[in-house]
Amino acid sequence: MLVIPAIDLKAGKCVRLEQGQMDRDKVYSGDPVATARRWVENGARRLHIIDLDGATSGRPVNAAVIHAIAEAFPRIPIQVGGGIRDEDTIQEYLDAGVSYVIIGTKAVTASHFVADICMEFPGHVIVGLDVREGRVAIEGWSKLSRHNAVEIAQQFQEDGVAALIYTDISRDGMLNGINVDATVELARSVSIPVFAAGGITNLDDIRALCEYCDEGIAGAITGRAIYEGTLDFGRAQRLADELAGDATTS
Repeated sequence: MLVIPAIDLKAGKCVRLEQGQMDRDKVYSGDPVATARRWVENGARRLHIIDLDGATSGRPVNAAVIHAIAEAFPRIPIQVGGGIRDEDTIQEYLDAGVSYVIIGTKAVTASHFVADICMEFPGHVIVGLDVREGRVAIEGWSKLSRHNAVEIAQQFQEDGVAALIYTDISRDGMLNGINVDATVELARSVSIPVFAAGGITNLDDIRALCEYCDEGIAGAITGRAIYEGTLDFGRAQRLADELAGDATTS
């Protein structure tokens, strides 16, 4: 199972939000490339980068920073989300060296978009399901859609997505533990990999998720915990390797 560092970008800086609220952010670094290097040097096998400004504006805002990270670490798979709502943006990120694009809002609001881009960019599309009280949120988590997370996840699997990311918004950035039950419920409903996010706090969360690796939990995305120091990133990945076996990054 992969432990994946999150790098959330706002105005060119690395930040973390509480419960997805843009006005509740904390800046951790003004140098995102250096931040990425920190995690790579500590054993990261994949990076998770979100353009927070892009998520709220509907278009890439921090693309130049993301391109710089991809150029600096060409051998590390990078998954990028935030403001990716057309084919040109996807192509530009893939051309820059990004491995996967994460689709959020448009996956929910445009029913044929995911199927279309999965055909055009097979193996490169991940859908992020940001969930509050069982419903999928959109537009930078500012609105709740009518969609049930499990039902729409099954549709995305049929569309051909490479993986899903399940984030419990109510726990994101709060350091109060991962929602294991909801994540496992989603993973059991599909046959594609599921990455857990939102609320990971310490090694206990890694242990809890590793118990379900054989049911589709492929990784854990962690942000505030590794920045605040409640989770030692290198130790977390070593524990995941020990408990769940060494995961591939392709």
